Amino acid sequence: MKDPRFAEHLGVFVDVVRQGSFSAAARRRGQTPSAIVRQIDALEYSVGVPLLTRSTRALALTDAGERMLERAQPLLDQLADVHAEVAAFDGAVTGTVRIACFPTFGKRYVIPALESVLLKHPDLHIELDLTERLADPVLERLDAVIRIGQLADSTLIATKLAEQKRLLVASQHYLDRYGEPKTLEQLRQHRLVDKLHGNDLLGWADILGQRLIDGGDIKPVFRCDDFEAMRLATRSGMGIALLPDWVVGPDINAGTLTRICLTGEAWNTHCDGIWLLRALAQPSARLRVVIAALRTTIGIIPPWESHEARVSE
Repeated sequence: MKDPRFAEHLGVFVDVVRQGSFSAAARRRGQTPSAIVRQIDALEYSVGVPLLTRSTRALALTDAGERMLERAQPLLDQLADVHAEVAAFDGAVTGTVRIACFPTFGKRYVIPALESVLLKHPDLHIELDLTERLADPVLERLDAVIRIGQLADSTLIATKLAEQKRLLVASQHYLDRYGEPKTLEQLRQHRLVDKLHGNDLLGWADILGQRLIDGGDIKPVFRCDDFEAMRLATRSGMGIALLPDWVVGPDINAGTLTRICLTGEAWNTHCDGIWLLRALAQPSARLRVVIAALRTTIGIIPPWESHEARVSE
């Protein structure tokens, strides 16, 4: 028997799998767990096979559930796109845009862009996942993810928003106390700030020839898993940091951090990029307005571009 609410129940099923439990999916949808269970029961009844193996501790997909999940996500995306495109005939952009990106970048640059989008399109909704992990737009049903660094081979479609440079910076207070390094050998003797986790995410090895690790010749004086906290630690005078220009460029312009320029800066010979990645070849109308807003906010010359960087180029 055909289920007249098949698409609705399919969306519930995907939410249950993504959230990992009936209760988590219920919270996301503003329903009770029992209502979610009834909808999954109805979906399984309509297809005639179990989709989930249920226990008191966890949910697991059956083989049929795996296939259902694989086919359901693109179908739901297409349904959402159809709804948004038809609604756009009256000039409205509607629906929900789901994006994931680094927390610091999202707070500084994505949220201002989204603010302008929501002012122009009041029927649009945004879900912004601020995360350090590499979110997958296909598996997590995201419209787009913003990744920073070298772009790995992928089937995802990339839009370059800006370039990224890594800058050596310190507070003037620190430099007055310990002196400014002029060579790599002098830099190795300084107190250095590094990112916790990420396997040399910032690339100290590109400069010093080795990672900053406990037990090594060069040990970081401070490590943290948050760019903003690293910036604040550097401003307070803890040490020298290697940070992206979109993190410290405004501080260099304001004079609260000083850029340390070593000859050549070979680590910036091939600049990393800031990329918006999507799975669908044709972005939806709602994603197009978000991309346009990001381009406007970031601009041809990004707002974090430091005066010193422009002079040196």
